[in-house]
Amino acid sequence: MQHLEKQFHIHCVEGDVGRYVILPGDPGRCAAIAALFDDAKHVGQNREYNIYTGYLLGEKVSVCSTGIGGPSASIAMEELHNIGADTFIRTGTCGGINLKVQSGDIVVATGAIRFEHTSREYAPLEYPAVANLDVTLALRDAAVAMGKTTHVGVVQCKDAFYGQHNPNKMPVSYELLNKWEAWKKLGVLASEMESAALFVVADALGCRCGSCFHVIWNQEREAAGLDQKMSEDTSASVRVSVEALKLLIEQDRKNK
Repeated sequence: MQHLEKQFHIHCVEGDVGRYVILPGDPGRCAAIAALFDDAKHVGQNREYNIYTGYLLGEKVSVCSTGIGGPSASIAMEELHNIGADTFIRTGTCGGINLKVQSGDIVVATGAIRFEHTSREYAPLEYPAVANLDVTLALRDAAVAMGKTTHVGVVQCKDAFYGQHNPNKMPVSYELLNKWEAWKKLGVLASEMESAALFVVADALGCRCGSCFHVIWNQEREAAGLDQKMSEDTSASVRVSVEALKLLIEQDRKNK
């Protein structure tokens, strides 16, 4: 597909995007993210892929939405990489699992549980889904510098949103409930839907990828009767991603 004039799904060509790309899920968030760039322009939109390109510290950067889940996220990464992107930050929302993770906090993923299928078409199950260290450290440092309560560790990735939220209704409830207990015992921070695929695809392509999330809710804190308020303002995780890109740009320039 990379030899076509336009990429098959994102409808972009070489030169449309920068090497640094932020990957939200929701197409509706892209304009607000692009507003944090300098001289941002709308490149195009097709299906779930909404793309803007601008500049940070004089370096060309882009934002491209991926929709929900690993399949569409992997398509975005593949096609963006075909036209020159090599550094990705997934920004989005998650649900807390560990009791210390509260609504409004930031979670930075060091790795992801591959409880999804997209990554299995890139690597055997024995291969771990691990975030790039430089991107992860940039995300952590940016979040801490912003004064955000930040948790760094493993997240769980799934394909079925309602498999998490209504497991008792599923014919395979025995598996979902047992594995959820295992995630809790292992100290897994949160649950989301894209990082496992993105980390493995990035490794397969020779790219860098990291993830940061805004915690909307923690169902385990709710079950334990602990206080929390639902937090749906995702602007903090977006700002963390933008500041992390600046750190990476500066670091890459020094390393050259």
